[in-house]
Amino acid sequence: QVQLVESGGGSVQTGGSLTLSCTISGIHFNDSPMGWFRQTPGKEREFVALIGRDSKNQHYSDSVKGRFAVSRDNFKNTLYLQMNRLRSEDTAVYYCAAGSIYYPSEPFTGMDYWGKGALVTVDS
Repeated sequence: QVQLVESGGGSVQTGGSLTLSCTISGIHFNDSPMGWFRQTPGKEREFVALIGRDSKNQHYSDSVKGRFAVSRDNFKNTLYLQMNRLRSEDTAVYYCAAGSIYYPSEPFTGMDYWGKGALVTVDS
């Protein structure tokens, strides 16, 4: 019943920008902290960005801080990740997740639902 669907993935040049979207259904989106995570071959899934029930509380990994921006439209039940100044190391499958806890020190905690992922490839 709970569905998270990422969209907007694709290929982009180094230094370019891309925006990912995630639509959520089956939960009360307004009550749910949301997160973005990514995974590259040979690595564990890593945290990217976290956002609280509104846009006031946000947390980013050091690797994307200042380049990525997470936002949400609670009216549209949609989560976004604006990615700027993309680098080769940003190439990954990006996942959105929904949970019940805004926990910047342990972002995976409380994430109960996950999307299938969207591939972002940065060409260099």
